[in-house]
Amino acid sequence: MYKEYREMSRTEAVDALYQDMAARHRARFRSIHILKVVEIEKTVDVKRPYMKQLLTKKLRFPLPHRVPKATSKKLFSANRPATFA
Repeated sequence: MYKEYREMSRTEAVDALYQDMAARHRARFRSIHILKVVEIEKTVDVKRPYMKQLLTKKLRFPLPHRVPKATSKKLFSANRPATFA
C-alpha cells in the first residue's frame, strides 16, 4: 500500500499514518509494517490527486459563512433601564 501525507517532519508523517490506518481500517500499531519513509522533493513525484490539489500556486481556503458583526449596536447599556411607565 502506498500512502502520502502532508506533514512537517517524518515522525509526524509516521504518526499520521498510524492514526489514519487505525481510523480507516482498524489496524493496530503492531500489525503495521512501514518499509520506507521518503520525503518527496518534486511536485511531479506526487501521485495522489488529493495531494495534487494542495500544490497549486494560489491555494486559498475560503471561509464561506462569515457574518460581519454590527459595530453600532452595543453589547451592554450605559445606564439602567426604566421599568416603570
